[in-house]
Amino acid sequence: MTSHPEAPATGPRPTVRLLRHLLPYWRRLLPAALAAAGSELAAVALMATAAWLITRAAEQPPLAAVSVAIVAVRALALSRGALRYIDRLLGHDGVLRAVAGFRARVYEALVPLAPAGTPAFRGGDLLTRLVDDVDAAQDLLLRVMIPATAAFVVAATATGTVMVLLPHAGLLLGVLLAVAGLLVPALVLALSRRAGRAEKAARAELAAVTVDLTQGAAELTAYGARGRTHDRARRITARIAALERQKAVTTSLAQAVVLVLQGGATVGVTWLALRAHAAGDLPAVQLTVLAVLALVSFEALAPLPAAARRFAEVRASAQRLADLFDTPAPVADPPAPEPLPAEGPLDVTVTDVTVRHLPGGPPALDGVSLRVPRGERVVLLGPSGSGKSTLIAALMRFVPYEAGSIRVGGRELADCSGADARRAVTGMTQDAHVFHAGIRANLILARPDATDADLRDAARRARILDWIESLPDGWDTVLGGDGATMSGGQRQRLLLARALLADPPVLVLDEPTEGLDPDTAAAVLADILDATRGRTTLLVTHERAGLAAADRILTLEDGRIRALGHADLDDVAAVMDDLIAPAR
Repeated sequence: MTSHPEAPATGPRPTVRLLRHLLPYWRRLLPAALAAAGSELAAVALMATAAWLITRAAEQPPLAAVSVAIVAVRALALSRGALRYIDRLLGHDGVLRAVAGFRARVYEALVPLAPAGTPAFRGGDLLTRLVDDVDAAQDLLLRVMIPATAAFVVAATATGTVMVLLPHAGLLLGVLLAVAGLLVPALVLALSRRAGRAEKAARAELAAVTVDLTQGAAELTAYGARGRTHDRARRITARIAALERQKAVTTSLAQAVVLVLQGGATVGVTWLALRAHAAGDLPAVQLTVLAVLALVSFEALAPLPAAARRFAEVRASAQRLADLFDTPAPVADPPAPEPLPAEGPLDVTVTDVTVRHLPGGPPALDGVSLRVPRGERVVLLGPSGSGKSTLIAALMRFVPYEAGSIRVGGRELADCSGADARRAVTGMTQDAHVFHAGIRANLILARPDATDADLRDAARRARILDWIESLPDGWDTVLGGDGATMSGGQRQRLLLARALLADPPVLVLDEPTEGLDPDTAAAVLADILDATRGRTTLLVTHERAGLAAADRILTLEDGRIRALGHADLDDVAAVMDDLIAPAR
């Protein structure tokens, strides 16, 4: 099953919190709700007026006596359609704007969790929360709140009208409407609550398995696990189908109960009206109006069982989103963050820094000290697992450091906000992603206001400009998912161009030659050092070749930084052999 952090025991309910995110758009949603209620009222009034007109016409009155009713029937018929159109237009416009704003808030809540906090959620489950669970907010407004508002207005108006004409008939109608509009949906909600949570969990699990099947297809096939994963997906699908059938049966039975109540109300009100008419207390035209009102007033309540079922699903989605909002960020911003200098290059000083990935676990960095002077290119070597990527993550405020100090431009990094730190210290991380989009779109992420000249300059310095311009679609060439249509060297150079385009005060490059053959890796490293001349750069790698142009070369060993001397590559190779040999 999908794991996620537990929700806090106190605080507003998840559905209330969801509504708080949506209510700022009430000015757009209120007219839609009023139009929906007006449309349902117009339908009820149309039927009641038509019944009065037919009954009164049977008495052959003068035309003037029924002319107002004739005009009213026409006006109500037109207004019903117009109000229904306004309801759909304003409702969808307001809801889509509200959901778009809420989706942005959910994404903003995800940003502080990346990358150290997102492993608390499986990839497919996280995508389900960002897409399906946010879309549930749309149903909360369109399929729950607006229909419920319209049903309440119609039920109250019909009950009040009948009570004015025949009080005891109005009391009967009001009781049956309350049962159909309150008790039946409440029962549906109670029966659907557990099924809604189970279905959400099953859909999230199915999304996670689907991601495993698509992204890990080669590995699953190689180890003979593809069939087992397919079987698991089929079992989850069967469970979802069973839950859907269960919900459909519950909703159908509830709608049948509403129909029975509608029939009972129509018969009961008609019987009471007939008795009153026989006693001479009720005119014939009002008798007809009462019977029709009892019949049509339930039409507005028909969507409520389905709305209650959907509300149960929305509550499950709201709980999952609340879990996401309540997940603490791995690195919390200080209450009053200090700004970092906006202009670069800046110097970096790391003093006795200790980082643990798990509380009480072994340190990933144990008293590391490092200084990168302004404008200097420093290469940090070390085997896998030596803590190089952890140091980069600490510099970018992705992981907290429990001891020591990191100062950038003279400011303590722990006193700055994470967003500000990543504007000053950024570049190319080890898991940098190439998006399924054009080359221009992939690069311009680093600087949205970059001009074509800026893009060309960054690509030229990364030695990828000639390749881009040789493509048939040039800068608009769509790259496959994570650069699947590119070679390894082209992918790394594209990511380097994006990092250079960002032009941060401190440029960090984490394993920019990962997965490349030795010759290509050496060429890429040499180009990186040439392209970063004059800017503060920390280059983390395990490669030995292509580093002759570095200003300083250091190694990370046993939690300590050790200098090797400028451009002494024989010493670099010897040290790397010593470091890597024990790992073998």
